[in-house]
Amino acid sequence: MSQTRRLAAILAADVAGYSRLMGADEEGTLERLKALRRELPDPKIGEHHGRIVKTTGDGVLVEFASVVDAVRCAVEVQQAIPERNAGVAADNRIELRIGINLGDVIVEGDDFYGDGVNIAARVEALADAGGVFVSHMVHDHVRDRLPLLFEDLGEQQVKNITRPVRVYRVRDTGAAKSPATPALPLPDKPSISVLPFANMSGDPEQEYFVDGMVEEIITALSRVRWLFVIARNSSFTYKDEAVDVKRVGRELGVRYVLEGSVRKAGTQVRITGQLIDALTGTHLWADRFDGSLEDIFEFQDRVAVSVAGIIEPTLQAAEIRRASERPTRDLGAYDLYLRALPMILRVSKDDLGEAAKLLEQAIARDLRYGPALAFASICHHAAGCRWLG
Repeated sequence: MSQTRRLAAILAADVAGYSRLMGADEEGTLERLKALRRELPDPKIGEHHGRIVKTTGDGVLVEFASVVDAVRCAVEVQQAIPERNAGVAADNRIELRIGINLGDVIVEGDDFYGDGVNIAARVEALADAGGVFVSHMVHDHVRDRLPLLFEDLGEQQVKNITRPVRVYRVRDTGAAKSPATPALPLPDKPSISVLPFANMSGDPEQEYFVDGMVEEIITALSRVRWLFVIARNSSFTYKDEAVDVKRVGRELGVRYVLEGSVRKAGTQVRITGQLIDALTGTHLWADRFDGSLEDIFEFQDRVAVSVAGIIEPTLQAAEIRRASERPTRDLGAYDLYLRALPMILRVSKDDLGEAAKLLEQAIARDLRYGPALAFASICHHAAGCRWLG
């Protein structure tokens, strides 16, 4: 089958919280999703001259010849969904996330692929429920052609894409009258918010225990000196809300969010928790704790210490991984790094010393160049080993 290349506007969309909705009501969710697609996105795609390339469960990939048509279609779909959700419980609503990119694609039959498609999917993964996020290529083409506002979210490092992607949130004309609160900048050290846990016992009188459990966890995490922990008063503004962790991250200026639930049966209690990267929505850790309420304070202390003890190394590993994966945009630093790599592999004192010098020059050009920092540390450590010749 022959392949061709062309420039296309790619729209990627999926359902926010799809796994949770399916877990609660699989058949009902599928029927409501089919009805939504039949009545709203599919007609809008046709109206704006789009072509559905593929559907994947809750997701859809659409090609547009015009980037203006792609953005118009996305905004009109998202504007219409709240009306459809009127009267539907917050935790039962079907809401879409949409990402759009303009780029080169490889076409093979009715399918296409390539970086243009991959970036659209990664931009969509960053979007929040009801949101339309676009790459800088899309923004540059439509900003003077459509009556929309764009919130610059800065450069984002996305999975399997070497260079960071500059991302914008699309806001309709109504946003010009009441602009959204800008995202708070992240602090210099890793930051976390512990959200109010959901009371799954159905007993309102257990709220004191649930809230007390969260307070104990916040206190335990606050003892970790290298961690920035949001105060209880700020976290509890989200109590009794169906929250989007990405929105929480932006509004509170945190990288990580801990959420959970408490379920009680008699004197037995089960507490579940999950740690989420608020920027990407990725789950970093999840676990559950079972115990008895016969000694409520001892149980709260034990769970709080256990959660803090697990989360601390988990966040350390996540921060190390994030730093080590960070590429550099300084080509000189990258060149120095590449020159050092073969010297490191030869594993001799002379080569390691020379590699360390090159890496130090790379670090001087980019102080946050993760791979160069990591290898420089290895060089300095290994250079003192007696077994090196």
